[in-house]
Amino acid sequence: MGMSVTISSAVAEDAEQIFKLQYLAFQSEAALYGNYRIQPLTQSLDSLREELARDIVLVARLGDEVVGAVRGSVDEDGAGAIAKLCVHPRLQGHGLGARLLRAVEEALAERAQAARFRLHTGRKSESNLRMYRKAGYVAVGGRTASDGVELVILEKEAAKEAADYAVSA
Repeated sequence: MGMSVTISSAVAEDAEQIFKLQYLAFQSEAALYGNYRIQPLTQSLDSLREELARDIVLVARLGDEVVGAVRGSVDEDGAGAIAKLCVHPRLQGHGLGARLLRAVEEALAERAQAARFRLHTGRKSESNLRMYRKAGYVAVGGRTASDGVELVILEKEAAKEAADYAVSA
């Protein structure tokens, strides 16, 4: 009866849909902080296109519509950096964010041999913090973003099974 959501690598043609989704999905975060200068809302389309060309970018699709997205890259210290995880507001609360998170972790472990993952979220973003903790992330620090938002930095080690699989595959 209904369509299922699929997760795949983004292509250059997805840039505008990701851009619009990101703007829509991060409105609730901006409202939570009373700050509409947060980076996901001020990022340019050209900057997003550069990320698409350089980083691991995954999208969740419902038919032809991009309803979720996440970026992954490798930090200067070799950690898999996960950023801008977003899900369309009408699909939030159904596990799609957790699916995208697992998918980008797998891609970073496989393609970039990341042994640990790092991400950040706003200190007041309880639903995000809950999802990340449930996925095994622990707070390792904090910082204030250039837009003034207090961030929590979280990390987790890559699953041993995934590392073993990547070595044996």
